[in-house]
Amino acid sequence: MKRSLAFGVAIVGGAIGVVALAWLGFAWYESRLPETYSVMDYAIPDVGGAPAGADHMHGETSVVALHGPTGTPRRRFVLIAREGSVRLASGRSVDALSFNGSVPGPELRVREGELVEVTLRNQNIEQGVTVHWHGVDLPNAEDGVAGVTQNAVLPGESHVYRFRAGQVGTFWYHAHQASAGEVRRGLYGPLVIEPPRAPQSGARDIVVAVHTLDGTPLVNDTDGVERHVVAPGAAVRLRVINTDNAPIRFGIGGTPFRVVAIDGTDLVGPTLLREKTMVLAAGGRYDVSFTMPRTPVKLAVAGTLVGLALSTDGKADPPPPVPGPEFDPVVYGRPSPTPVDVSSHFDRVFTLDVGRKPGFLDGQPGKQWTLNGGIYPRVPMFMVAKGDRVRISIHNRTGAVHPMHLHGHHMLVLSRNGIAVSGGPWWSDTLNVEPGETYDVAFRANNPGIWMAHCHNLAHAAAGLTMHVAYTGVTTPFQTGGAAHNHPE
Repeated sequence: MKRSLAFGVAIVGGAIGVVALAWLGFAWYESRLPETYSVMDYAIPDVGGAPAGADHMHGETSVVALHGPTGTPRRRFVLIAREGSVRLASGRSVDALSFNGSVPGPELRVREGELVEVTLRNQNIEQGVTVHWHGVDLPNAEDGVAGVTQNAVLPGESHVYRFRAGQVGTFWYHAHQASAGEVRRGLYGPLVIEPPRAPQSGARDIVVAVHTLDGTPLVNDTDGVERHVVAPGAAVRLRVINTDNAPIRFGIGGTPFRVVAIDGTDLVGPTLLREKTMVLAAGGRYDVSFTMPRTPVKLAVAGTLVGLALSTDGKADPPPPVPGPEFDPVVYGRPSPTPVDVSSHFDRVFTLDVGRKPGFLDGQPGKQWTLNGGIYPRVPMFMVAKGDRVRISIHNRTGAVHPMHLHGHHMLVLSRNGIAVSGGPWWSDTLNVEPGETYDVAFRANNPGIWMAHCHNLAHAAAGLTMHVAYTGVTTPFQTGGAAHNHPE
């Protein structure tokens, strides 16, 4: 009897094992992607509560038609992407990818309203390259995402981007082809859009691009302290850009200061801050301003030896700032009317749950990132129509920080963890969502196209934390995958 029972248990266990193996085999097989595919083919359309039939994903408008304006450009630039040795300010040489032979690439400054033309040339980067204009709400065809808005530019090829500078603020540009590797290795640079009028005489406007290249922390191209001569009484604006994959923490010592802009949008009623620690999302930007005192001022990036020192003779190296409480945009600034708030009616309401579970990503087993429970590319595609008021609740159910970046739009932050924003209006294009946090954000769907929404820890994006916001009736002719040479993460 015992022998028969054991035999039965073995039969049942074996059957369960066969079923489990069969399921694993099916899951592995289904996860594999073809050599080339469209991002429209696998996504799961989510209409956000709109009437049935509003999820049309294969319309008659191609992203190619959604291009920048014609006419004679006011500003022309050429960016030459190449692989090779780059010399840092210290004299150290690093093998890198670069625009125009430097890391970061050249600082591009334009004025609001100008028509900008940028020609990208790929000298020798084998896997191809594009340029994405991070935070700039430009026409979809100019967005620079390989396999979605264009093909990657291969060695010997070129591509022209055209857009009108419709915003004022601090932005940056970077590769969006295999970006987890290409940006890390140096394919990025600052973009500043200034007001039409020149700044006041004597004012100092300084970009502070923070990056880690080949394990070496940088401020701009300096692997140490970058020093500037600044006259006492001068108005100073520091444009801090986090081009890394993780948040950076920085402080400013030697003067009180204001945070005057976040992600390229000026704040209303910024007040003076002292001994505050600033936590800046990967891909995000903070503009800080102050009046230069007679004594030195230092911006220091926590956990590194890099920073910025300002003094009357350009030689000072003041001590790092005193760490203090974290700056919180939720309560900073003066309340001001906004197009919507937490009580508004929205045409589309979406939920975006960021999670993790065991599974297969293109045939590779592991614990995978998920969006609404789906593993890439079987993740939601939020469908909107032009003119819609859109609300998204973002929930981070993982133990990692996720800087969520939406292309082509700025999000109005409505609340964090159910608490409404009580300071000035906070507009963001790259929102740092900590483990366990929930944010409600909103935007007006006023820029037709197919727009990436992804984690700007680019290693996370490459591992599946990527989706799209698509306007109904818009499609793309571009393909993703090896044969198409397009890898848009």
